[in-house]
Amino acid sequence: MGTLYITQDDAFIGKIDERLHVKFDKKTILDVPLIKIDGVVILGRATVSPAAVNELLERHIPLTFLTETGRYLGRLEPEVTKNIFVRKAQWQAAGNTAQAIHVVQGFVRGKLKNYRSILVRRQRECPGLDLSNSIARLEQVIAPIDTTHNIDSLRGLEGAGSAAYFGCFNQMIRNTGFTFTKRVRRPPTDPVNSLLSFGYSLLCHDVQSAVNIAGFDSYLGYLHCDRYGRPSLALDLMEEFRPLVVDAVVLSALNKQFLKVEDFVTEPLSHAVSLTNEARKTFLRLYGQKKLSEFKLNFPRCKCTK
Repeated sequence: MGTLYITQDDAFIGKIDERLHVKFDKKTILDVPLIKIDGVVILGRATVSPAAVNELLERHIPLTFLTETGRYLGRLEPEVTKNIFVRKAQWQAAGNTAQAIHVVQGFVRGKLKNYRSILVRRQRECPGLDLSNSIARLEQVIAPIDTTHNIDSLRGLEGAGSAAYFGCFNQMIRNTGFTFTKRVRRPPTDPVNSLLSFGYSLLCHDVQSAVNIAGFDSYLGYLHCDRYGRPSLALDLMEEFRPLVVDAVVLSALNKQFLKVEDFVTEPLSHAVSLTNEARKTFLRLYGQKKLSEFKLNFPRCKCTK
């Protein structure tokens, strides 16, 4: 199961024995053994019983609240690890230190190499699709990473690589009902950006849960600048997983027509685009399946799940 997503408004989440029990309109809509859950995410409105909250905290299972469109509201999670030395070392490495530069190089290198891998794979799988210019631009940006020892310069390389990647993102969409021109956030005003933003919110939740369990301060990052309320370290760590998980799911959902144009709605005032409730369930299912898939590391006989 992994992460459990509750999308039904006004659902009631309770605990019966060793199971999490979800009801709506006095009917059971979900009944899951707690041993199979490593996170609970509520999208929209729901009521959680005190017994369920207590059990989740006892089992170190974070409970996160998002809006229906994926905007983060807050979370309940167990007490942070008592290992102060982990957070002390994290703070000591902040700034333009050798340790910080080393990890930022890793974040940027991993993200841009995965961007390149996505483009190479799409070009190989789709005859007639020419992404060679964008691939060449990414290779040019990747080349100086190891010899760049300034974090602002590394941020510049990351931005240049992202521009090259998203500059050809529309070419990878093989569904005539959808187009992508540029990355638009807060709010996303087209279906593709809506899916990307929603997926990145889910991924950030997953990474932040792992960061907190490990005992790091999720608000102190290295690639992302410090900003009030922003989980910068979680954003740093999720960078190289964006193309592997979220972008791959978005392209698959559109190209295989799991999602259609009518699955999106537009808010009349802000023009924000979001998924319908049923389409959101479809995307969450695809996202959950992708997280459970395996990928290979550059080590012999080593595989990991996302």
